[in-house]
Amino acid sequence: MSEAPSIFRRLSSKIKLVAARLPLGAGYACCLCRSRIGRFLPYREGWSGAPPLMHALQVVGSNLDWYLCPACGSNDRERHLNFYFLQLDLFSKIRGKDVLHFAPEPKFRELIARAGPGRHVLADLFPSALEIEKIDMLNIAYPDDAFDWVIANHVLEHVADDLRALTELRRVLRPGGFAVLQTPYSDVLEKTICDPGVATDEARLQLYGQEDHVRLYGRDIFARIATAGFINRVARHDVVLPEVDPVHTGVNRHEPLFLFERI
Repeated sequence: MSEAPSIFRRLSSKIKLVAARLPLGAGYACCLCRSRIGRFLPYREGWSGAPPLMHALQVVGSNLDWYLCPACGSNDRERHLNFYFLQLDLFSKIRGKDVLHFAPEPKFRELIARAGPGRHVLADLFPSALEIEKIDMLNIAYPDDAFDWVIANHVLEHVADDLRALTELRRVLRPGGFAVLQTPYSDVLEKTICDPGVATDEARLQLYGQEDHVRLYGRDIFARIATAGFINRVARHDVVLPEVDPVHTGVNRHEPLFLFERI
């Protein structure tokens, strides 16, 4: 009896995958694999399945309804970063530079490698492959001024002490270096929520939006990062990507590029 539901879930997932590949109507386009698809796949149950507080606080993060490309497996965060980097000519600025890349997502990791960095260090607290170094963002085992770029795409919301992590990121960046620090946040919240009493998966899901998140940033996020020794270079979708249709390309137009320059 217990096996039947899991079988149906697997069948349902396969049906969704096939249906998403069908070129229905105008279709959608993945900017990474150039595939035209029937639609993008949702994350879990999509936005309708997100905790009620996430709706009330209008949390900005992943596009939960148009999350995954069924053709190449890219997620909306990778696709959005690609658009930002192309429009702002950031890939060319990475050429020959040293990059520290936390929790490197497969497709965006390929894009950074293709840009021709001088050194591309892949980092994670729990490495999933041999080429990824075990690095704790709270205690980065590299000397001062070791990198020109740090990329941490949706990582800070998982880190126990984000202010210490930001201090470490600034330390290993060279003056004038850049950090890309995407993270979910709410413009409705004046200040970031982080309560150590929220200690269960269910409580974290309901308050922060995901079981392994340890805070929900408010609109103080930009000042919070800047006070660690960064200049705010944040770019907004509607300003720099007005021609990119967020629905057709599967991105969240409300998510800015969290770009910061090290003082």
